[in-house]
Amino acid sequence: MTPAELSQAVQAAVRTAVEAGELTVTVPEHVTVERPKNRDHGDYATNVALQLAKPAGKPPRAVAELVAARLRELPGVAKVDIAGPGFLNITFDAATQGELARTIVEAGAGYGRNEALKGLRINLEFVSANPTGPIHIGGVRWAAVGDSLARVLKATGADVTTEYYLNDAGVQISKFAASLQAAANGRPAPEDGYVGEYIVDIAKALVEGIPGVLDLPVEEQLETFRVEGLKLMVAEIQRSMAEFGTHFDTWFSEKSLHDSGAVEKAIERLRAQGHVFDQDGAIWLRTTDFGDDKDRVLIKADGETTYFAADAAYYLSKRDRGSEVSVYMLGADHHGYVNRLKAIAACAGDDMDRNIEVKIGQFVKMLRDGEEVRMSKRAGNIITIDDVVDWIGVDAARYTLARSSTDSTITLDINVLTSQSNENPVYYVQYAHTRMCGVARRAKELGVDKGSAEDFKPELLATQWESDMLGALGEFPRILAKAGQTREPHHVARYLEDVAGVYHRLYDNCMFLPKGDEEMTDTHRARLWLVEAAQTVVANGLTLLGVTAPERM
Repeated sequence: MTPAELSQAVQAAVRTAVEAGELTVTVPEHVTVERPKNRDHGDYATNVALQLAKPAGKPPRAVAELVAARLRELPGVAKVDIAGPGFLNITFDAATQGELARTIVEAGAGYGRNEALKGLRINLEFVSANPTGPIHIGGVRWAAVGDSLARVLKATGADVTTEYYLNDAGVQISKFAASLQAAANGRPAPEDGYVGEYIVDIAKALVEGIPGVLDLPVEEQLETFRVEGLKLMVAEIQRSMAEFGTHFDTWFSEKSLHDSGAVEKAIERLRAQGHVFDQDGAIWLRTTDFGDDKDRVLIKADGETTYFAADAAYYLSKRDRGSEVSVYMLGADHHGYVNRLKAIAACAGDDMDRNIEVKIGQFVKMLRDGEEVRMSKRAGNIITIDDVVDWIGVDAARYTLARSSTDSTITLDINVLTSQSNENPVYYVQYAHTRMCGVARRAKELGVDKGSAEDFKPELLATQWESDMLGALGEFPRILAKAGQTREPHHVARYLEDVAGVYHRLYDNCMFLPKGDEEMTDTHRARLWLVEAAQTVVANGLTLLGVTAPERM
């Protein structure tokens, strides 16, 4: 019985008590069951009796006894104890618990997937760095977290569109073009321009790819560097994202909002909602009505459209394209954007607490030999995505960046993340996977296997270590659902580390295969089912994080 099935069983027990007139409550839509930290408290525990006691008008232990009596009748339930003020501690017999191994192996890549977010349409925007240079280390964090989150959301039933917002309009693009033009003509970069080897490389590529570009009139030359330089920079960003295993369904152009008239239409739509006003020759959005610290200008008195106006048009574009929830993943220097973006949603008539979510990612540092690394050879004053990949590899970067809450500042220690030690979290998990695969290889060498599903004897998985392994594997669907609902894929990574630890203990204490002249037994076969179940879960979890599950290391 899986935790999800047990949750449904508890729910059914409550429903039966209600139908019998023993309880007068609304049957909960979902019942939480959790693995107790202390295994003396059973295989699973639920606090459903405490939740129902007040509406039922009964003491929690009285409610617990009504539910427990029905749970004790279920096949495979060895005992149900009532603890403390009314917790239900449920223990399965070995056969019922061991059956999970067969369930996982037969489900394969589908194990863990659920419908916690079924039907929810989410637009997930992440990275979205200005296309004026390589992706820096802050963007690398969002590439890892955002892509992992997209995978998690899809695995929990959501309809997800991933999106990169190209800020390809405005002053920064003009500075980028002028920097390319200066480099191509052998001049220093303009004040506040862009520097670094990548500027020289792009300028050189443009000169070689467009013969005669330096003979064009200055303004025509500048426009060529703007248009063609942007194409090359975006292509470079797309290459980096692809090599990092990060996929975007849509590359959305800010410039297209201006060129299509979407910005002007958005302003009129917001005016119709009653939140746009004119003052001092400018056009404003009254965002203070919804928690912003000040109202925001949409069009300045000189007629120039603001970035904020494009932000408003962009949000409306997402909604028009079918997004029910728009998730923005922004850098640590964008805290001020949270309230203003939520205010846009509210001004558009949406629920600012439901239709829009803004996540802020904190800073990332890199260490080598105990010293902070600050510079990139190619980009000058920033660490780029290519630097990170060169130093520690895609797997280590993705896993380590995704394993911490985005609310926390993190440090990537190059020495640790390139070591084959338990201090290296991605190595720790991947090594567990290779150990699992190694058992399967050794079994093949011996000419034995786990046998058919009909031959599997789950009741033989009865030791403490086997029970711990089964309990850990059973948690995967719940962890995955939690990661999707909270938009925090780090729960998957931390879970995998727990599973790896449980497996290493199982490996050290249980014999999976016969030694020497020993015969292959049903216990060996049952354990091979358990090992394959563990391998399946770890591989599924690593896939959700965009990390490989190697068979050898």
